[in-house]
Amino acid sequence: MCGILAISGYQDVIQDLYDGLMLLQHRGQDAAGIMTYNDQFHLKKANGMVRDVFHAKSLSRLKGPMGIGHVRYPTAGCNSEFEAQPFFVNSPFGIALAHNGNLTNYKELSKELLEKHYRHLNTSADSEILLNIFAVALGNQKPRNLTPDHVFGAMKTVFRKCKGAYSAVALIGGHGIVGFRDPHGIRPLVLGKRKYGMKEEYIIASESSAFYGLEFEFVRDVKPGEVIYIDKKNKLHSRIVTPGVLNPCIFEWVYLAAPDSTLDGVSVYKARVRMGEYLAKQIKEAGIKIDSVIPIPDTGRASATGLADKIKARYREGFVKNRYIGRTFIMSGQKIRKRSLKFKLHPIELEFKGKNVLLVDDSIVRGNTSKKIIELVREAGAKKVYFASASPPIIGPDPYGIDLPTTSELIAGSKSIEEIRKFIGADGLYYSKIEDLHKAILYGNKKIKGFSEGCFTKKYPTPEVTPKLLKALGASRNTSRTKGNKKDDEEDGDGSKTMSLV
Repeated sequence: MCGILAISGYQDVIQDLYDGLMLLQHRGQDAAGIMTYNDQFHLKKANGMVRDVFHAKSLSRLKGPMGIGHVRYPTAGCNSEFEAQPFFVNSPFGIALAHNGNLTNYKELSKELLEKHYRHLNTSADSEILLNIFAVALGNQKPRNLTPDHVFGAMKTVFRKCKGAYSAVALIGGHGIVGFRDPHGIRPLVLGKRKYGMKEEYIIASESSAFYGLEFEFVRDVKPGEVIYIDKKNKLHSRIVTPGVLNPCIFEWVYLAAPDSTLDGVSVYKARVRMGEYLAKQIKEAGIKIDSVIPIPDTGRASATGLADKIKARYREGFVKNRYIGRTFIMSGQKIRKRSLKFKLHPIELEFKGKNVLLVDDSIVRGNTSKKIIELVREAGAKKVYFASASPPIIGPDPYGIDLPTTSELIAGSKSIEEIRKFIGADGLYYSKIEDLHKAILYGNKKIKGFSEGCFTKKYPTPEVTPKLLKALGASRNTSRTKGNKKDDEEDGDGSKTMSLV
């Protein structure tokens, strides 16, 4: 999961790019980068959050009416600042690229680039591989004066060669902006526009949540296998280069996306409310007495409101969240995540003391965070503590850009719901059903025919994903994440590796 952004306008776009990345910060806190172009490229990228990477001096030198930006949450490669995006190659024309997703065949592509095209890679990031595949394909078009047909022709090769999930934006020096989404549409990508006098400026981003603050109007989602090309005169060209079937990542609605976004025609907020409404049926059938429904902030809120309405129980805020602690989902070590949780969530004792409470969260991955939260609630004096997950049990990894751990590290991968309940210390545990999760999303867009939902069902939309490949991908991610973090792993004592989820 990363956040990508591209803007093509008529004046310097750096302020819009900076503000847009701030609005996409929830998609990645590890690194940030921006590249702009006027008569030359201007780049600034580093590890850290947007506000830490960019300062007045760096913003003032990023000139140009077109540019791309990226916020990074690493799922392939390592945490090195050298893997911050955008990446850049100088031939042909000079191309920069920012990518959200994972290439599942990156090893084969890396070998091809080196042995067949003599392109040496500077990092282990699959985004650099995607950039080079595009650059080689565009060069093979032998364009003297770049046309939309050259771009679309190159992208036909990219779609044929690259497997997995990839939504990306690219900046071609002196020519324009490119945005594209893989033929399965796994990772999101949206298009917007705004008026500039009688003309129009364009934006391509991971989520529509970046549009409102920048005064862009939502136009539509980029279709699977579609390429958007905005030339240097700000004329938009689009083509479905490789027709595909939409299989969006279902976890975007569960956790990843901002609640004010609309993805593939479905409001993230309303989908989460419906998740809670459908989950309420299980709570009613259990016959338990609930004094208050309390969300785990922030992503548990919408589901908790829907659930509380349906069971006619009080909705209460029971935790104060420290806004200066990042999303524990994306922290790079289990020891750091455990420590940060005590600073991140503070229980409001009056909402727990002597009460039967139902805690609602978006998901349970390893169970460590859920266990710790329940301990905090019991310390605050709760009489009974029930726990509800707005998503089904997570039983498999995700190879498409969410760094879900290997199956052996997932608590639902080896334990029954009753065993999980005992581990986290809840008086009752309730999971959403996969069919209810489908209904919650399809209610907003019945044209979606399927999802990327392997983490819940072990069924993956791209045929190359096999148990053997998942094992190999898991091993490579464990290796890259544990370099320099071996001590953290040894001290965890729970078999966890330094993955991104808790």
